[in-house]
Amino acid sequence: MKRRKFFARVGPARGLRPRRLAMCAAFAAVFAASALAAGPLSVSPALASVHAGKTQQFDAIFEGATSAAIAWQVNGVAGGNSKVGTISNAGLYKAPEAVPAGTTVKVTAIAEKAEPVSAVVAVTTGLRFYVSTAGKDTNPGTFAEPWRHIQHAANSAIAGDTVYVLGGTYHESVNLPHSGSASAGSIVFQSYPGQLAKVDGTGVACCGDSIQGLFNIMGNKSYLILDGFEIQNYTSNNVNNEPAGIYVSGSGEYIQILNNIVHGITETAGKNGNAHGIGFYGTSATPLSNIILSGNSAFGMVTGNSETIIFDGNINGFTATGNEVHDNNNIGIDATGYYGTGPSGHDQARNGTISGNTVYNITSVKNPAYSGYGADGIYCDGCTDILIDRNLVYDCDLNIEAASENHGRDTSYVTINNNIAYGGNLAGISIGGYDSTVGGSDHIKVVNNTLYNNNKTDGGGDFQIQYHATANVFENNIVYAGTQGVVLNGGYDSTAAPVTADYNLYYTAAMPTWTYRGTNYSTFASYRNASGLDKHSHFEKPGLISVTSPYNFDLTAASPARGAGSYALGTADYGLLDFAGNPRTIGTTVSIGAYEK
Repeated sequence: MKRRKFFARVGPARGLRPRRLAMCAAFAAVFAASALAAGPLSVSPALASVHAGKTQQFDAIFEGATSAAIAWQVNGVAGGNSKVGTISNAGLYKAPEAVPAGTTVKVTAIAEKAEPVSAVVAVTTGLRFYVSTAGKDTNPGTFAEPWRHIQHAANSAIAGDTVYVLGGTYHESVNLPHSGSASAGSIVFQSYPGQLAKVDGTGVACCGDSIQGLFNIMGNKSYLILDGFEIQNYTSNNVNNEPAGIYVSGSGEYIQILNNIVHGITETAGKNGNAHGIGFYGTSATPLSNIILSGNSAFGMVTGNSETIIFDGNINGFTATGNEVHDNNNIGIDATGYYGTGPSGHDQARNGTISGNTVYNITSVKNPAYSGYGADGIYCDGCTDILIDRNLVYDCDLNIEAASENHGRDTSYVTINNNIAYGGNLAGISIGGYDSTVGGSDHIKVVNNTLYNNNKTDGGGDFQIQYHATANVFENNIVYAGTQGVVLNGGYDSTAAPVTADYNLYYTAAMPTWTYRGTNYSTFASYRNASGLDKHSHFEKPGLISVTSPYNFDLTAASPARGAGSYALGTADYGLLDFAGNPRTIGTTVSIGAYEK
C-alpha cells in the first residue's frame, strides 16, 4: 500500500500537532507473569505432516506432572473421532482415512493449571519430496537424493504432497504455482523437522517494477501451507520495486502461513519507498478466504509507506493469532479497505480475528516516509466485522486503532476486547479519523481492556476519540494514565454522540484530564456531569499487581475492578476468555479490565 497520513492532534491545552502513518522502533520490556506464553505446558512437534491413515507421536511436557495428567483433543473433541483423526492417552495421533475439510486439524494438550497448547497437523495423501543445499534438480527429490532448489520442488509438487526443505540457506524467490485440494490435501512446504531452512534475498533480483516476495502465492491458489522457514534480507532502493517476505495476491482459500521468521525486508528508496513483511491482497471478485497466519515472528523491517503484516482488499475470513511483531518502522498488523485493491464492492478485509499476538516497538519517528510519531501496533483501517482480542501491544505510537483514512468510508463493527495496551507514544486505543477530511469509526466496541501510560510523548490519551465517530461503545475498561494525565481525549470528534461510555475504572497519579467534544475537564465529576457519560464508572487506583517492570496488569485481591463491570453487555462483547485465558465471567459478575481474576 502506498499511503500517507498527516493529521492534527489536539490535546488538552496543546494546540495542533502533526501525525500519522509508518513504523516503530525501540525497547522491548519483559512482560512477566501476565505474558501470553504458554507457561509450563508444551507440545512437540508444533506442526506435522501426516499421510491419511498414518500416525504421528506427540509429546507433551508439563512441569511437575506425569504424562497421565495430560488430556488430548483433536479439533476440540476429546480423543478425536474418525473424521478428524484420533489420539491416544499417550499422544499417538492417527490421521483419518480421508483428508478432512481444510486439510489441517489441531491437536491440543490440556493440563490442570496450565493454558492449553496446540499443534497443527496437515493431513495429506501425496508424496514427500526433499530439498537440500547439497542436492541437484536432476535428482528424484528423495531424502537420499534431494533436489537443490525450492522452486524446482514447487514446480513438481501437487495436491497432497509435502516438500521438506533441509537446513541451510537458499538464495531464491519462490513462486508456488499449484494448488492443493479439499479431497487430496494441501501442498505443504516445511523446514525439515529439527532443522531450519533459510530463504535469503541477498543477491536475488527485485522486483520487476512490482511487489515480489521471497515466497509468492499469486492468482487463484488454494490449500497451501508454508511452515517453519526463516525468510530474510530482501531489499530494494528503487521506488518502483517493492520487496516482500511472503506475498499472497488474487483469490483462493485455505492458505496457511505458520511458524515462520521474517526479518530484514527493507526499502532504502527514501520517503517514497515500500516494502512488505507478509501481505495478503484480495484483488479478485472472488475473495481470499479461510486465511490463517499463526505463530510467525516479523521484525527488523524498514517498510516505508507500507506495513509489516497486511490484509487488504477482498479478504473474507482470516485469523492472525500467536504472532510476534516488533521493531519495525511502520504498522505492525493492518486490516484495510477502500484502497482499490479489490474490485468495487469487494474491497474490505472482513470477518477476521486478530488474537493473542504480541506487538511492540512499532514507531514511525525515524521513518523518512513520514514525520513524527504515527504508526499503529494493530490497525483496522476501513475493515469491517473484525475481532481484536487478547493481544499484548506496547511501546507503539498508537497501540490499537480502528479508523478509516478514506473520506466517506468507515471502519465498522469492530470489537476490541481483553487486550493489554501500554507505553504508547500517542494513544492506547484510538477510534475516529485523524482529521475531518478522512473517514471515521462506526459501531466500534472497546470492552474489557487494560490501558496504561499511553501518551508518553503527546497528549493523545489512553483512549482517544477523533473525527466521524458514531455509535461506539467504551465500557468495562481500566484506564490508568501516565505522567501526562490524559485519561480520555475526545477533542477531535465532530459528531454529537461519538461514544457510549460506562463501567470504566479511571486513574492517574498526575493531574487528570478528560477532553470530550473539544472541552477539557480537570475532574472526573465535572467531565461526567457535562458529558452524561460514565455514570457507573469510578476514579480510583485500580489495584494492578505491578505497573513497573516487570509489568503484571492482573488484579490484586483487593482491586476495585473485581466484579464491578457491566455483565449486561454479554459474551459477544466481552468474550468468553480474559487475557490470560480464564473464563471471562464468574457467576453473574464480570470484572473491569483485561483480567477476570
